[in-house]
Amino acid sequence: MEIRLENLTKIFIDKQKNETRAIDNLNVVIESGKLVGLLGPSGCGKSTTLFAIAGLHDPTEGRIYFGEDDVTKLSPDKRGIGLVFQNYALYPHMTVKQNIMFPLENLMVPREEALERTQDIANLVGIGALLERKPAQLSGGQQQRVAIARALVKMPRVLLLDEPLSNLDARLRLHMREEIKRIQRETGITTIFVTHDQEEAMSISDQIIIMETGKEMQRGRPQDIYNHPNNIFVAKFLGNPPINIFRGRIKNNYLYYGDQKILPKVAPDGEYDVGIRPEDFKVSPTPKDAINIQALDVSVIGRDTMIRFVYGDSEVRALVESESLENITEINLTVKDEKIHLFDIETGLALAYIPQLSEEEIKMYGDHHQMMLARDAEPKADEVEAQLVNKKKKNKKSNK
Repeated sequence: MEIRLENLTKIFIDKQKNETRAIDNLNVVIESGKLVGLLGPSGCGKSTTLFAIAGLHDPTEGRIYFGEDDVTKLSPDKRGIGLVFQNYALYPHMTVKQNIMFPLENLMVPREEALERTQDIANLVGIGALLERKPAQLSGGQQQRVAIARALVKMPRVLLLDEPLSNLDARLRLHMREEIKRIQRETGITTIFVTHDQEEAMSISDQIIIMETGKEMQRGRPQDIYNHPNNIFVAKFLGNPPINIFRGRIKNNYLYYGDQKILPKVAPDGEYDVGIRPEDFKVSPTPKDAINIQALDVSVIGRDTMIRFVYGDSEVRALVESESLENITEINLTVKDEKIHLFDIETGLALAYIPQLSEEEIKMYGDHHQMMLARDAEPKADEVEAQLVNKKKKNKKSNK
């Protein structure tokens, strides 16, 4: 089932009549049978988008289509969706079987058929032997499987998952990611998965849509987005450890940091925000076309080593293979040309992406980039509190 969002907008208005644009003119097509991750920081609009698709929020503007059907005005029970929340919402007094069968009873499915479908879906999600247990007798992962089974037993057109793994520990989350991917492949149901965890989204999704302030920042295959971010927000958001960003310039196909000529890079002359991912540094046996650095800190992380160093005014992290390190004090690091990301200073757009955009789109990204810069420049709440405390102390001293 293809899902299509056309000019989707959702505006919330508080008691003081202040508007919050949670979804901002979103245009998305999700192909039938795909598992798509909505990814972004808290407050970016991903859950609001999911709830609009589910029918729990009415859009302020725009349309929602399932295939050729306009479902914008349909109630959730008429849309043919299965929905799983972060809180599994299982009925504690019911057995696993009764929890899974509950939506079928509401749909007045004949009991024999309901029992058969319940057993089949329980086997699919790996809880076929637990049907007579109560939720309190299950682990977190088992409860999650019950919630997924209950959503699937209705044979929905679309499966919607809102941060379903947030309550699980790290090891169980890894296992359940694999299980969700398997279940989706076996059922072939179009699935939307909301998460703020980039590892989750990248590991199970056919495609990811990265959102911020209600807008789509980039869409595509996870590895393509990681390797080719369209803008500096996406580059910073994806990756752990995060990408290194510093101000540099290109002159005669070389990257300069200040007056220092550091790495070859074929690009038009000019000043840019430069991005290099820690894992894209490689140890070089010679200083030619390399950065010669003195390590501030070296941490061995399994087969890799994290090197922290200062270059000019910037603190930089490099993640290299431990075996390639002989001298851990003075190190020559190089980066391949295609691994050096250049972003326009005014708009935050990747240099290679700008020619694909209209002037209106470039302006939209530029306005968003400047807004983000202004927001980042604002003092944080703890900084403001510290300033107020210091001001009070100074006033007390002056009054004595």
